[in-house]
Amino acid sequence: MSPIELLSKPKPTTSPLETFVACAHQMLDPATPEQVRRAVEPRLLAQLPSLRALGVFELFELRDPGLRAWLTDELDGLAIASPPPCPDLLPEQT
Repeated sequence: MSPIELLSKPKPTTSPLETFVACAHQMLDPATPEQVRRAVEPRLLAQLPSLRALGVFELFELRDPGLRAWLTDELDGLAIASPPPCPDLLPEQT
């Protein structure tokens, strides 16, 4: 898929994982123009909450050290911005 197709024809049936992988490939491709890279970055970042909720980052490790470090920082920022889960409000049964 060309960078233009990726940006101009988003498919509503595309899963977060498919979008993430396509955007990551664009980010890592040295031939990707800077303006395309800047346009792809928010789409890639938008997939992080869904992928984290699915447990993707517990199952797989990104091989590119730069991308891995950047996304780790972004995921850490999401964890800080997200409120902690609510404790169980039901009383313990004895």
